[in-house]
Amino acid sequence: MSVAAVEKEREKRAVYQAETRRRLHARRLLDRWARKVITTGGFAVIASILAIMVFLALEVWPLFRPARVTLLRTFTAEDALLEPGLRAGPPLAAGLDENREIGYLVFPDGNFLFFSPETGTLVKSLRPEGLGETRVTAVWQSLDGTRLVLGTADGQAAIVDVRFNSRFYEGQRTYRPQLVMRAPVTLDSTGQALTQLAYFGEPDESLTLAALTADGRIRVWTQATEESLFGEAEVMARAFAIPWRGSGRPISLALGEAQRYLYVGTDDGKLSYWRLPSDTAPEFVSTVRLGPRRKVQITALQFLLGGRTLVVGDADGQLSAWFTVRDTTSVTGWRLRRIRRFREHSAPVTALAASARNKGFISADAQGKLMLHHSTSGRTLVRLEAEGEGVTRFIHFAPKSDAALSYDAAGRLRYWRIDNPHPEAGWKAFFGKVWYEGYDRPEYVWQSTGGSDEFEPKLSLVPLIFGSLKGTLYALIIAVPLALLGAVYTSQFMHPTWRNYVKPTIEIMAALPSVVLGFLAGLWLAPRVEHVVPAILLMLLVLPLLTVLCAGLWRALPRRLRGRFRAGVESLLLVPVLVLGVWLCLELNSGIERALFDGNFKHWLYSALGLTYDQRNALVVGIAMGFAVIPIIYTISEDALSNVPKSLVSASLALGATPWQTAVRVVVPTAAAGMFSAVMIGFGRAVGETMIVLMATGNTPIMDWNIFNGFRTLAANIAVEIPEAPVGGTLYRVLFLSALLLFAMTFVVNSLAELVRQKLREKYQKL
Repeated sequence: MSVAAVEKEREKRAVYQAETRRRLHARRLLDRWARKVITTGGFAVIASILAIMVFLALEVWPLFRPARVTLLRTFTAEDALLEPGLRAGPPLAAGLDENREIGYLVFPDGNFLFFSPETGTLVKSLRPEGLGETRVTAVWQSLDGTRLVLGTADGQAAIVDVRFNSRFYEGQRTYRPQLVMRAPVTLDSTGQALTQLAYFGEPDESLTLAALTADGRIRVWTQATEESLFGEAEVMARAFAIPWRGSGRPISLALGEAQRYLYVGTDDGKLSYWRLPSDTAPEFVSTVRLGPRRKVQITALQFLLGGRTLVVGDADGQLSAWFTVRDTTSVTGWRLRRIRRFREHSAPVTALAASARNKGFISADAQGKLMLHHSTSGRTLVRLEAEGEGVTRFIHFAPKSDAALSYDAAGRLRYWRIDNPHPEAGWKAFFGKVWYEGYDRPEYVWQSTGGSDEFEPKLSLVPLIFGSLKGTLYALIIAVPLALLGAVYTSQFMHPTWRNYVKPTIEIMAALPSVVLGFLAGLWLAPRVEHVVPAILLMLLVLPLLTVLCAGLWRALPRRLRGRFRAGVESLLLVPVLVLGVWLCLELNSGIERALFDGNFKHWLYSALGLTYDQRNALVVGIAMGFAVIPIIYTISEDALSNVPKSLVSASLALGATPWQTAVRVVVPTAAAGMFSAVMIGFGRAVGETMIVLMATGNTPIMDWNIFNGFRTLAANIAVEIPEAPVGGTLYRVLFLSALLLFAMTFVVNSLAELVRQKLREKYQKL
């Protein structure tokens, strides 16, 4: 070879080496950047998940934040508001408007003094017209403070409405207070002073007034308004006395439950109550004692919002909540029961004030200590502390439950600011059994809204968690066997030609929108399933038997005849048989229903087993959601099975194992980790499913494993409730708590699944 040729070859080699080095450098650079991008993406995913978790936690945290109470101002006897010489004695009641910008005090001479609670500035002094010169000896006050009943020293009672008449002009709100008084009603014809009052109803409709006189008698006045066919209103009023039959002396009164019952507390620890019919004499119902061995004075009675829960305070400082529950042994069918107790006071309870917004209330004792409670959650939220001690004479809870006024025997009027936006929240309310008003026993209930302002929110998440698990269970019962067995058959036994059609077809099923599946399940599938339930139950028996029978017949055929078919396509011959089996079951549906279920399956189900049948139920959801989950489980499982090294399969077959033995004892154990991951991913898909559950069930949050009943899941509940939830409200944050629970459930399940998968992989790699 010439020198020129050698040099040329050397140059070509140098160029090739340089090009190779350049390519290797570019590849290394590309690999380095790809590694950085992938690592960054991984960290970004982790950061996003953590950010979501933090965001959910921040939205949920206010639910569990303790209530905060601040003493803003204290008025003393030196202030003009409380000067005894000007007001003819200490005030009897106080009130605030909903904006906490103006309050009022009621004095024994009948004067209403309106003032600014922030500054103590006097606004106006009014006295109801028609009250006369008589002194006010007792005051009943509505929860929002806009209606009062004044009891006088001569046995009369007058209903007074307080109107603040606010006006917002040029960025400033002004008030023009007004008192509207109705004609006084004579409750005691002997002229005895009224010491306690109770009121329920509307002056223009039906109402009941009850009073306790200075000599211990109980007087009641009722008014009923009826309209004739011609639209004329007829007002019927009557007054009567309650014949006292107890051993103790009446101390306190309360009217509740749609003005039907009058409750009387005594000085020996008994609580008696009467039913007050509109046209007949009062009916004594029963007397209950606060405790089996307690003879302690009942010092305060107060109905909470709605007039069903009665809070009782006694001289021992104990607080309890009572309401009537069903009792077949009682004459009326109802019995008054103590439902829950609250944190005790260290001195006798002297005053109670209920919230106009929820089931909360404030209690006060003879030492001037105040406590904020919530009845539904059964919690004492906070204790209100202030300097000095004295018997608290009265309390007023602001209309929005964000402030309070209290007055004690030392002449101090205190103005409190209360920050308690979520009083009904708590671990017990969310995850424990709660005894709600009107229920026979403590239960798990979700019912976030009602038809009236007195509604008691029921925010137990247990029925929703139960519904999520129930729907997931029935979906997996249908999906897991079909998906796993289908994956085993497709990967190990089906002819490759047919596998190339079957697998993509099943994978395409995953692309179907869940809203379409839910629409079909709710509007098409559910009505049809309702009429063929016996046939579906029969299919569970007939189709497996047909499959086994056909497999036996196939094995019994001569090998020459079986050889005419490609290996792995014999299952296609089973399809017409299964279709025939389905048709046969549907044809036998009516006969089976007549023979076994008295001609009506739903009626038989209820009469024989006590189970109800809802058209949109767990069976329909299981079928529809199983259809959505099958592609995920099948695809991942089939990939795991197909990726088992062919050398293992060949070695097993070479040692004399049959294809079935090889699949069961070699392939499936080797791919067990991947198949388990597939099931867990399907579980996560089913737990988080929203639209199918939303459209294919009745969305009833009940706890019942009955497959023919509906349910409500956490995800569906969020979709249903979030449009109506006020931003920042309790329901809004509880829905975020539901989302956090879903997040935690999937995180825990996936973490455990990964641990199990690693264990399975380690186990079978050692074999």
